Amino acid sequence: MRIPKSWVPLLARRIVDNLVKKELVESQVPVETLIAETERLLLEELTVEDRLNDEVRQILKKFEPEIEKGRLDYRRLFDMTKQKLVKERNIII
Repeated sequence: MRIPKSWVPLLARRIVDNLVKKELVESQVPVETLIAETERLLLEELTVEDRLNDEVRQILKKFEPEIEKGRLDYRRLFDMTKQKLVKERNIII
């Protein structure tokens, strides 16, 4: 995650407040519910790369012996695997 988790509630509130204030949206649910859902969506999007990195680490565990012997470069494999998954899944990070 590129921004601190502690900022997410503040960002969610500011986004919703601005949208409502500028009358760009008309909330049919309580504003607090809208803020909570916005916060959930922000966290989900901000953690996409973290989850992807965890998945790449799991994939590379299969190659641990080769990496430990120095036959494979972990950083290079990590980057290549991550880019492949990003491309296959059309992930924006």
